[in-house]
Amino acid sequence: MLTIMATTATRTALSSELRIAVMRLARRMRQEKESDSFTVSQLSAMATLERDGALTVGALAAAERVQPPSMTRIAASLEQAGMVTRTPHATDGRQVLLTVTQAGVDLLANDRKRRDAWLACRLADLSAEERATLQTAADILGKLARS
Repeated sequence: MLTIMATTATRTALSSELRIAVMRLARRMRQEKESDSFTVSQLSAMATLERDGALTVGALAAAERVQPPSMTRIAASLEQAGMVTRTPHATDGRQVLLTVTQAGVDLLANDRKRRDAWLACRLADLSAEERATLQTAADILGKLARS
C-alpha cells in the first residue's frame, strides 16, 4: 500500500511539473507568433484545415475540441480576413466546407518558420544529451496530446 501511495505521489508531482513547464513553453511560443492579427485558436484552425483538407464547421470544431458555435465565429473571422473560404458541401446542402486559402497557408508557413527559428536557437544552447532527451519527450508528449 505504501508503494502505491508513493507511486501516486510521484505521478502527481510529475504531472504538476510537466503541466507548468508545458504551459510556460506554450506561452513563450505564443509570444513568437508571426502576427498579432490572429489568435492561437484561429491559427490552430487554419493548421488543421491545412493538414486535414476541407472540413465542415462541425468537423473542424471536433478536431479542435471546441464547441460548434465557437468554431462558427472563428471561421467567420478567418473568412472575412481571407484566410479560409467556404464552399457548398457536395452532398449536404445545409453544410459548407471550409478550406484554407493560399494566404492562410503562407501565414502559417511564416508563423512556423519564426517559431521554429526561436526554438532552434534555444535548443542550440543545450547539450546533445539534453536534445536527445527532448526528442524522446516530444514523442511522448505527442502521444499524450492524441489521447
